[in-house]
Amino acid sequence: MFDWFLSLSYPIQALIATLFTWGITALGAAIVFLFKKVNKNVLDAMLGFAAGVMIAATFWSLLSPAIEMANSLNMIAWLVVAIGFLGGGLLLFIGDKIFDHFAKNKVNSGSLKRSIMLMSSMTLHNIPEGMAIGVAFGSIAYGIDGATVSAALMLALGIGIQNFPEGSAVALPLYREGMSRKKAFFLGNLSGIVEPISAVIGAILVLKVQFLLPVLLSFAGGAMIYVVIQELIPESQTNEKKDLMALFTIFGFLIMMIFDVALG
Repeated sequence: MFDWFLSLSYPIQALIATLFTWGITALGAAIVFLFKKVNKNVLDAMLGFAAGVMIAATFWSLLSPAIEMANSLNMIAWLVVAIGFLGGGLLLFIGDKIFDHFAKNKVNSGSLKRSIMLMSSMTLHNIPEGMAIGVAFGSIAYGIDGATVSAALMLALGIGIQNFPEGSAVALPLYREGMSRKKAFFLGNLSGIVEPISAVIGAILVLKVQFLLPVLLSFAGGAMIYVVIQELIPESQTNEKKDLMALFTIFGFLIMMIFDVALG
């Protein structure tokens, strides 16, 4: 089965990997059919673990290959990677500011508008996450250190794990507001559809325009770190057992590091 996966083109591998992450989003949204709320300890542990995986993936699967590729292309590596990294973080920062401004002016909006705001927020974060997976798969073609199938798959796993509470975070509030379970589920997983699309685009861009690879890799890294700092770690640390949640972050980092360094 794995040999069949390896025989596929890198954009198709990225598509399959992000169909998995989208499926996890849908699984999180499907919680609406079973519960009115999800155990906070479980969700926080998942977020902490995903944060560790994504921090490790940012360096070994994104930034390190970006630096190596920039050097091989005779670019000023530190400058190219710094620009890409800052761009990824700034994109989500600006997106959050726009969303916050829109939300502030629509406090009394109806259910449909609240749904749109929730979905747009999740969609905004899912685009660079999907592109990060696509770029990780596309970069394998160049044979640079850190760019491996196992590393790309682990990155997809980390993003998929944190997609579960994202799907729940959209579907459950909508259900509590009076929306039907089916509609809340539909809207909860709809935001995840952009991940497969952006993953394929990212993989194709990397394969077709080689000089973009260092920029795209570091851009995805900046986006990942922003999501970790802004959302995953702060949310997991709201748990009363914050020290235990921190250990889950360490475990996530260790597992990703082992996959990248020992098995990569």
